[in-house]
Amino acid sequence: MTGDALIELLAALANPIRLRIVARLAEGRQYVSQLARDIGVSRPLLHMHLQKLEAAGLVAGNLELSADGKAMKYFEVTDFEVRLTAAALAEAAVTLTSPARKEQT
Repeated sequence: MTGDALIELLAALANPIRLRIVARLAEGRQYVSQLARDIGVSRPLLHMHLQKLEAAGLVAGNLELSADGKAMKYFEVTDFEVRLTAAALAEAAVTLTSPARKEQT
């Protein structure tokens, strides 16, 4: 995993709401309205968090039509595994593309 991808992934998981979203979706895919109720947040706020998780590659969304023709957006967790070791972090650090990020290493 590149340093930039690792930073994006860790930043996405470093929020309690996003962590709850991933935990809930780990139980199975869910449509946005139900997920918002389960997590206890508004749909606009949920969408903002889902976008961050989707950009990090942690969740994926699919638009489907219900039996009555209503469009429903479903999300599910993608297949991912993160193993953090000192060696993995050192390897990722050398691939950072942002000069500011390279200076921090």
